Amino acid sequence: MTKPLLLNLVHESPQALLPSQSICDIVHAHEHGGREAAIAAFAPRIQALVTHGVHGLSAAEMKLMPRLSIVACIGAGFDNVDLAAARARGIALSYGPDTNASTTADHAVALLLGVVRKLGALDRRMRLGGWKHPSDDPPALSGKRLGLAGVGRIGQGIGQRCEAGFGMEVAYFSRRRRQELAWTYMGELGELAAWCDFLVLALPGDAQTHHIVGSTVLKALGPAGYLVNIGRGALVDTQALTMALSEHRIAGAALDVFEDEPRVNAELLLLDNVLLTPHLAGRSPEAQEAMARLLAQNLAAHFGGRPLPTPIPA
Repeated sequence: MTKPLLLNLVHESPQALLPSQSICDIVHAHEHGGREAAIAAFAPRIQALVTHGVHGLSAAEMKLMPRLSIVACIGAGFDNVDLAAARARGIALSYGPDTNASTTADHAVALLLGVVRKLGALDRRMRLGGWKHPSDDPPALSGKRLGLAGVGRIGQGIGQRCEAGFGMEVAYFSRRRRQELAWTYMGELGELAAWCDFLVLALPGDAQTHHIVGSTVLKALGPAGYLVNIGRGALVDTQALTMALSEHRIAGAALDVFEDEPRVNAELLLLDNVLLTPHLAGRSPEAQEAMARLLAQNLAAHFGGRPLPTPIPA
């Protein structure tokens, strides 16, 4: 019996599809000239498609694949998938909640430690033969105030680590108050930024959160404040951030996500008060294994006529 054809748009995670090989025949877009070329070449046969929140999938692309019956997102993000178009066509939608939340929270704390303690700049200085300067005086993290923008699984993991490990006071901003959380809720991001020492972004990317951090929020964060973004690049107005950093209107920033990935604003690369990683906060062998397992479970359920283990919520 012929297996359904699955198109993988996620170039950096082909190993996450290994358990799915027994369920589907798999085509990796990057091996066939990229996204557009692969869709054009295999469109009549594609029944399943793997993507994630950054790569997404548009309504126009869905129309090119008449047999497409499931869109499976690796990881928790699905913000650039046209969910309405998929549902209108009866296409099943799955995602991977909690598969990489712990890894992402770990990385966020590592970024926070790194930028506040100036580890990137100090490492570069040492490699050039330098040593400590009399002016070196990186702040401590213990006992400070942490502001969380977004308190899903990842945001809560970050808050728990900082509260338990560093004795931080935690407050949060989100679209609604979370009654189950004991942390202080603030209904305005600017209010949270003015209150905290460290502002960590763990929000999804959509029209409501686009450039939610701009010059006003950065001004509220202030010259002693630090920004960490492991959410989506478009949460932050890059030009406003670059100016705030270069003029020392905030103390520093650590970024794992960028507005125009994989390209990074050239001015950011010249600044010593920035710590950068290439959108890998959610990547670890443990996370890859969990994503692979859940992806295969969703595909097996779909093509076996059973309910999806983790459908994208309506």
